[in-house]
Formats: sequence, C-alpha cells, structure tokens
Amino acid sequence: MAASGSGGSRADNGYSSQQPRRRRGPGALATAYLVIYNVVMTAGWLVIAVGLVRAYLAKGSYHSLYYSIEKPLKFFQTGALLEEYLLIAKYLPGIVPSSVVLTAFQVMSRVFLTWAVTHSVKEVQTEDSVLLFVVAWTITEIIRYSFYTFSLLNHLPYLIKWARYTLFIVLYPMGVSGELLTIYAALPFVRQSGLYSISLPNKYNFSFDYYTFLILVMISYIPIFPQLYFHMLHQRRKVLSHTEEHKKSE
Repeated sequence: MAASGSGGSRADNGYSSQQPRRRRGPGALATAYLVIYNVVMTAGWLVIAVGLVRAYLAKGSYHSLYYSIEKPLKFFQTGALLEEYLLIAKYLPGIVPSSVVLTAFQVMSRVFLTWAVTHSVKEVQTEDSVLLFVVAWTITEIIRYSFYTFSLLNHLPYLIKWARYTLFIVLYPMGVSGELLTIYAALPFVRQSGLYSISLPNKYNFSFDYYTFLILVMISYIPIFPQLYFHMLHQRRKVLSHTEEHKKSE
C-alpha cells in the first residue's frame, strides 16, 4: 500500500544537484511484455467479474459466490507476485507514482488471504466477508491494470485515471474490512485444528502459533492501511489537480 510523500524524497536522493536525471522507462521489448501482462491481468479480473455476475443471476443470491470464481481468483491473484518484482520494483516507478514497500505489502497480503486463509480454512469460504473483499479486489484490479496498460501506451483516458484515483476511497476500506472479517472468522477454526502451528518439543527447538500470527497480521493493518489510504489521497490531489490545470491551459 504507500507512504504519503515518501516516494518523492527517495527519488530526490538519486538526483544530481545540478542536472536532475529522469528515471528510465522500460525499453520497447519490456514495454511490449508489460502491456501484454497488464492486458492479460485486466482480462483475468474481467473473467472473475463476469463469473460473479453470472453466478449471482443463476443463484439469485450473493451468498457463497466464492466457489464460482475460486480457480481464476487464485490464478490471477497469485500472478500479481510477478508484478511485484517486474512491474513495481523495476519498471512501473518510472511510469506511475507508486511506493514499492507498501504496494508489495498489498500484493502479499492479498496472496496471503487467498491461499493461507481462504483456501486453507475452508469453513470461511461461505462467509459474506469473502465476497466483500473479492468484489473490492475485482473492481480495483480491473481499473488498476487498465490504468497501467494505457499508461505504458502513453494514451491514458481521463475516465480511467479518475476511476483509479477516486473509487479507491470506497473500495480500499471495503476490501480491508472484508479481509479483516475473514481472518477473524478463521481464528476459531485455526485454534481448534492447530493449522500450520508447530509445538515444542521438536528437533528444531522452534515453535510457531499460526493463531497468534493471524492476530499479528490483523494488527499490522493498523499502521499500514492508513499509509496506503493517505498516500492515495495525496496522489489523487496531485494527479487530478494537475490534469485539471492541464485542461485549463489548453
């Protein structure tokens, strides 16, 4: 997710005091690869969105819709790990404003929710909170990957830019609420089953309590989420106000 203003200070440290250097964007081959990646990811999340709608229309209920999109959700959310290295760490900082550490936290937390909580604790898969974060992720990712695609092509429609820097105001709290409620719902099942926990004594002289770990994960949202949210609010003011000024000058 991202610290407000931190990206600018780090970038300034790499500049010459007399002749600022611009970050290089990806070359032609890398750009082509990144465009293909983002198009595929956009299409993947559209498949998830369509799957949710079709399942809802077929069932006439929003309960337990997770099963209708479980496989593509796991595939495309896990595919974001590739983005964490190739897109965020190497290329996208030169194209769109982003904080590597906090965006990496966002990616990792979603992969963690997908596999280590929702997949592993099957009892929570029927919880409405799962649908809450899945819907928030789906809308967010369709917009985000579309934003990256058009940014790479240097042809970004204002509507996508506006959606990227506006809809998060509702979608981020919605997604985080769903994630936290799902982890909370998983806690009693984790405690009862001892899932992923390691007890002493053992030959490694090491113990691990997954139940406590999940509580710590929930607590970690307290410092991280506000940083992401206020960073995005800062970027919204910066990006959209710059766009409005540009329109007035034309």
